Amino acid sequence: MTASYFLNKTDILIVVKIYLSHLPNNMSDRKPSLLVAKGNINRMGGAERDLIRCLPHLQQWYDVSVATLNPSTELSNICRDKDIKIFAPPTPWNPPNTPISQIFDGVHKSSTHSWNMCEGLVETLGNFDCFHIVSGDGYLAMMELVPKNKTAHLYLHEPHRGYHEDSLHRKLNGKLKRPSLVTKFVLSKGRKNDLSIVRKFANHSTFLVSGNSSYSAQRSRDVYGIECGILHPCVDQEEYSNDVGDLINPMKQTTQAEYVVTVGTANWAKATMETISMLSGTGIALAHVGGGTDAEKAQLQKHAKINSVQLWIAPRLSSSELAKVMSDALAIVSMAHKEPFGLTPIEAFSIGTPAIFVDEGGFRDTIIDGKCGRLIARENITEWHAALDQARDSENRKNWSKYGRNRILELKLSPKQQAEKIHQILQH
Repeated sequence: MTASYFLNKTDILIVVKIYLSHLPNNMSDRKPSLLVAKGNINRMGGAERDLIRCLPHLQQWYDVSVATLNPSTELSNICRDKDIKIFAPPTPWNPPNTPISQIFDGVHKSSTHSWNMCEGLVETLGNFDCFHIVSGDGYLAMMELVPKNKTAHLYLHEPHRGYHEDSLHRKLNGKLKRPSLVTKFVLSKGRKNDLSIVRKFANHSTFLVSGNSSYSAQRSRDVYGIECGILHPCVDQEEYSNDVGDLINPMKQTTQAEYVVTVGTANWAKATMETISMLSGTGIALAHVGGGTDAEKAQLQKHAKINSVQLWIAPRLSSSELAKVMSDALAIVSMAHKEPFGLTPIEAFSIGTPAIFVDEGGFRDTIIDGKCGRLIARENITEWHAALDQARDSENRKNWSKYGRNRILELKLSPKQQAEKIHQILQH
């Protein structure tokens, strides 16, 4: 026997009402869509790690997608776990660096092509409500693709160093790789494009720009003549902790010597060679994290041998391995030139290892001299050595660590708080 059911008009209205109650009310309950874009994430430097930490927390306010020309394994993993869509080209992009490409701004041309090769990206750009673009190779071409009727934020870590200063045009020892007039001529087209695109973006009424420190924001104002706010990077205190269990310290597998850590690709801007020179005569070894070319690493080893400094050049480390290396160190040090912010000091704060840094650039935003580490004039080697002695004192280590962790709280440097700051910027 088959039962038949008939709904009268009242029943139908009730069903429809229940159905509609489970839908967004005129789409007002729908989270706005946000596209986070950065050219090369696979290099996994500080800016890339900062972006990846923040992504999951942006999901509190947005339906998040990511666009990149070269994704990393770390990005792919977190996007898979958090159900975040990634737009990427079929073939990972790396910036060309031939003389011809430099003259004709091949980075901009090739990155424009690669953004257009990301399946479905260009076709759906108009559907996104907001954009958060992180500077680095390839970002200018993405800025040109953002629809003018949208809200967009550019996280400009610093003006392009290759175009607007000579830090990247020096050898490890500080000597210029070529006459400065030649460099200016070769890069004139790229510099002109950079200035034009950033200024045009910044002058749009619904587009905003932030530097990552007081120093980098001022540099952007000086170079581009634009309004520029400040958005500090973040640190995950669970990721950078001195509680790393039984993890083996790869540095300790090569030496039992007392050592300090410096982080950053081997070049003059990161002052890797200067750091080795500073350690001469101290008996303290150096763990260099960040690599470099084979020729540069060989040059560093030669310089270290001349200065009787034991040098360990780390392979690519996971966050937990890096935390272990940093946790066991006497101190974290850097003599970097014109560093826009520098994640290493706040990572040192989080781990509880003394931070001893040059009194320049973005380091001044986080380190308070004598409170949570040391800020020292570059040329004052005597004071650098005194600071290393201070780092051995258990009371100093305890006090600096406590103040450093409070500094993270004071500046609101957690990934969740950074995501909230980005959300507030996009709500302008």
